Amino acid sequence: MEQPLRFGIVRNQNLPWETMVRHWQVFEALGFDSIWHADHYQRPSLPEEPFLEGWTLLAALALKTSTPRIGILVSSNTFRHPPLLAKQAVTVDHIANGRLEFGLGTGWFKPEHERFGVPFPETPELVARFAEAVELIDLLLTQDTTTWTGTYYHLHDAPFRPAAIQRPRPPLTLGAHGPRMLKIVARYGDRWNSYGTTAEIRERNDRLDEACAAIGRDPGQIIRSLYGWTIPMGVDPWSSVEAFADVVGRYREAGMSEFLMEAPHEPQFPMMERIARELLPALRNT
Repeated sequence: MEQPLRFGIVRNQNLPWETMVRHWQVFEALGFDSIWHADHYQRPSLPEEPFLEGWTLLAALALKTSTPRIGILVSSNTFRHPPLLAKQAVTVDHIANGRLEFGLGTGWFKPEHERFGVPFPETPELVARFAEAVELIDLLLTQDTTTWTGTYYHLHDAPFRPAAIQRPRPPLTLGAHGPRMLKIVARYGDRWNSYGTTAEIRERNDRLDEACAAIGRDPGQIIRSLYGWTIPMGVDPWSSVEAFADVVGRYREAGMSEFLMEAPHEPQFPMMERIARELLPALRNT
């Protein structure tokens, strides 16, 4: 099935609490479909700057908004035991009255792990742990009691109550780029999120379609979601209405239907408001 166009904002949490609240409420008032932030101990691009913890902040911001979908793009599987992460997700889904988008990735910023003493395995184990975690979280969110014996995680008659508000579970947003990761998305993902050039995104889209075909899943069931990071896109989408429309057009041709853009700097808010009021309604209607 063809996915409708969606537009969201990713607001990194390197700002004071009061500013985060104000920004999120501006994004909500402008009608963005979703608002997200990151999961880090420190912001990779600004490692010395203050940075608020993701899930605690998401729970608080859920109480300061009422309509947009909310999520973390994406949670690092290396930071938490999967049952704990699933509990956090269910708790936020209750606080947000069923608005959670549950984002999960392998974890990637090695220097951050080294600084904070978090183990960071080699890539094969990193992906294998992620695959187990996704399957386990899917079970926890859809069963009352779970027993699990894996290579990395073990549960025995673990009750999981209450269930999330959303049924059968909150949608899973899986961050993935490589072939092994895309196969996991094909099996469990409700949304696939990636960043890169249009050529890279087009190739990954094709690989995801192939992975879906291999297991008999309709590829149209998975939202194709772009993390709008300026560097690989080659343009700041908030520089003008034309620049935003150009990004959407190029990546839409590459197969993406959702655009989660890094938040503009505050001096760019008037342009963001113009884009939200003049351009986004027209794009949603095409």
